[in-house]
Amino acid sequence: MPAATGTSAALGFESKLWDAADLLRSNMDPAEYKHVVLGLLFLKYISDAFEERRADLAAKVADPESEYYVEGEAGQQTELGFLIDDRDEYAAGGVFWVPPEARWAKIRAAAPTPEIGKVVDDAMTAIERENPTLRGVLPTIYARPGLDKESLGKLIDLFSNLGIGGRAQRERDVLGRAYEYFLARFASAEGKGGGEFYTPQSVVRLLVEMLEPYGGRVLDPCCGSGGMFVQSLKFLQEHGGQKDAVSVYGQEYNRTTWRLARMNLAIRGITAHLGPKHADSLREDLHPDLRADFVLANPPFNVSQWHGEALREDHRWRYGTPPVGNANFAWVQHFLSHLSADGTAGFVMANGSLSSMSGGEGDIRRAIVEADRVDCIVALPTQLFYTTGIPVCLWFLTNDKTPRERGGDLADLRDRQGETLFIDARSVGEMEDRTHRVLTDADLDRITDTYHGWRNAGGEYQDEAGFSKSASLDEILAHDAVLTPGRYVGVEEQEGDGEPFEEKMARLADTLRQQMEEARLLDAQIGSVLSELNYGE
Repeated sequence: MPAATGTSAALGFESKLWDAADLLRSNMDPAEYKHVVLGLLFLKYISDAFEERRADLAAKVADPESEYYVEGEAGQQTELGFLIDDRDEYAAGGVFWVPPEARWAKIRAAAPTPEIGKVVDDAMTAIERENPTLRGVLPTIYARPGLDKESLGKLIDLFSNLGIGGRAQRERDVLGRAYEYFLARFASAEGKGGGEFYTPQSVVRLLVEMLEPYGGRVLDPCCGSGGMFVQSLKFLQEHGGQKDAVSVYGQEYNRTTWRLARMNLAIRGITAHLGPKHADSLREDLHPDLRADFVLANPPFNVSQWHGEALREDHRWRYGTPPVGNANFAWVQHFLSHLSADGTAGFVMANGSLSSMSGGEGDIRRAIVEADRVDCIVALPTQLFYTTGIPVCLWFLTNDKTPRERGGDLADLRDRQGETLFIDARSVGEMEDRTHRVLTDADLDRITDTYHGWRNAGGEYQDEAGFSKSASLDEILAHDAVLTPGRYVGVEEQEGDGEPFEEKMARLADTLRQQMEEARLLDAQIGSVLSELNYGE
């Protein structure tokens, strides 16, 4: 990943680890291989964390100054020190209980043997049995005949030399970053249709930094691998907030992706309410009564088979019934239905959602505009996503544009009733490779500073031709409620060269006459040559 995104500049092992692991993939499809690799990373992490916690507790038992001290030889201390096997002590340290048959030392010892696949599967089963929050989450795929056991053993040896579960590593989120890096690389390797579980980090960062979820309930009804939650908690910690200030709720329809999300959040100690199972939010809402302070989402684009015919009378369609052939405005209204009285939603959409008139979408969009729910629209460049090269946009909707305090020393929000901010960021970003673009830190700062300067009381905001425009409700309705930023921001002003217009026109006209005369002479020369070759008229 490029240093510009800030995702892996400080840790250099991710790409080396990926390259080494990828060499062992043989002919396995990336969609399958990601579960092999990520499952092992998770197992190594929780085993490392468990062993470190166990060593800490053993030290307390052997320390005469400790209230848990047990007098006697080291072996007697360990045997009598009930603290070492007190599961509550591990839970208090944010550590999963790892039974003996699932500890990495046993896994590593079995790595060279043909039975290694069964040993890993048994370890996953034992961990799920001992930790109810992980039940139904961990992959038990390692004993399958199609998985080369020699390559699996080499992968285990590779991870054995990686310390990722210790306290220092957890504080630097070593595994979290490696996990995130692998998710991105697997999304890229799988190509179109394979990256649905992963939203590029620069896009997630933009959503989170614009919404600023300092506290409250955060919902992602199509959470993929959980990237929105991870970035929300990172944002909170970077700004001095407390992890428990945010409650996380999510839902994911794909079973394997739902399991990825559970593992991704578990390694960071994030308690998330993802429902008891995987389920489609539009057909089976697992959080029907939740009213969230923030909705963050990247729903699937332009889905035609979403069972819309069976949902024609759904209570969520407050602004109009979505067309059966496209779920875009079903998602938009689903997000709105889950907002609290002063909640805000930020989500990704295909650009067609800004201007489409088919199937009643124009009428739904107009109703949302007339209700003054649209806070900001951001047009993004192409090639940001692994699943599609089409340009996308960000919608920011709110139930309340009136002034209110956000707590602490944060600026109050100003009265934005009847106003919507449009940002045209189609020209930003840089290519990280031939096919994928990323938003740089400077891009993120420019976009978020513009939004916050417009939204916050006392903020310094001015329209910038070609980039941003604060438009009134009347202006938007005059454009038939089309929300494409390019219609509002205008053309970027070009810096003048100081030459008076009359002088410039005279100079350019003279240059044109000279070029036309030169062209006439060249035509005559070409005609003469053709005549000499007997190709003339």
